[in-house]
Amino acid sequence: MTCRLYTVGFIHRASPVLPANVPELRTLIDHIRYGGSRFNEAGLTFGHSFDNAMDEATQLVLHALHMPHDLSPVYGAAAVTAEEQAKILALFNRRINERIPAAYLTGEAWFAGLSFKSDPRALVPRSPIAELIESGFEPWLGGREVSRALDLCTGSGCIAIAMAHYQPDWQVDAVDLSDDALALAAENKARLLTENVELVKSDLFSQLSGRVYDLIVTNPPYVTNDETDALPAEYAFEPEMGLRAGDDGLDLALKIMRDAPAHLSEDGLLICEVGEAEHALAALLPEVPMVWVEFKVGQMGIFVIEREDLVQHHDRIRSLADARG
Repeated sequence: MTCRLYTVGFIHRASPVLPANVPELRTLIDHIRYGGSRFNEAGLTFGHSFDNAMDEATQLVLHALHMPHDLSPVYGAAAVTAEEQAKILALFNRRINERIPAAYLTGEAWFAGLSFKSDPRALVPRSPIAELIESGFEPWLGGREVSRALDLCTGSGCIAIAMAHYQPDWQVDAVDLSDDALALAAENKARLLTENVELVKSDLFSQLSGRVYDLIVTNPPYVTNDETDALPAEYAFEPEMGLRAGDDGLDLALKIMRDAPAHLSEDGLLICEVGEAEHALAALLPEVPMVWVEFKVGQMGIFVIEREDLVQHHDRIRSLADARG
């Protein structure tokens, strides 16, 4: 599974080594401000759940102090001990000098209001599909009944597990080709007690023969070859198979569109994220009625399409997908 890249890049500079202690820093707010300043100074890239230095510094400080991620600002003036400061600065140094995403340093990422374990076995959860999950996929479902749903390219399991959490009456299949990703998804399934999730190893639909769904949600790899090669160092910690998707980013999305009708119920719905590859897909299939979702922050490269429209345009979609091998 991959997600849209919320990347804020800075000019790369030599990474400073922070001192072992900074006596002038006393409170939580002092340390957060200091971390944010040092992150910007070091030219870090932010694209893994957080899009700015201050938010990443906040999460690292709270993690080091064993405090909740949504700690009230009233505690910002609380004093930090010398031992606690050493732990905070050690995390800041790793973030700066190793370029490890904050979610991998803390081992946790929040998605759709839920806490997921996060490590390099799968991409850090960060898809705007979270907003759709929390809204019950309305108005796109239009009140239609869903009994079975599929999360294709599940990665950490965040989409499938969040769907199952908010829709306990749904049976949700979580599919991925990676054994490592499925192992992490299994840990997250246990973490969030979602018994209505089944994990399945499959290369897209290849092992799903006979399975039919009312809703298919997918966030496949969609980063182009050139973009993948040029990604900042932070992305090197994520599995490349969750990012790279050919010269235009559509190698997997087109195959999913080709094969989805065989696994959708008669009035089934496909929701697919393609990120920046949206423009390439719209240019390839201008006649296909894909509806691009408007989120609170704008359009984010996610489209909704009915099964009947996929069937109507199947020949054209198949020809494009088959050409990719």
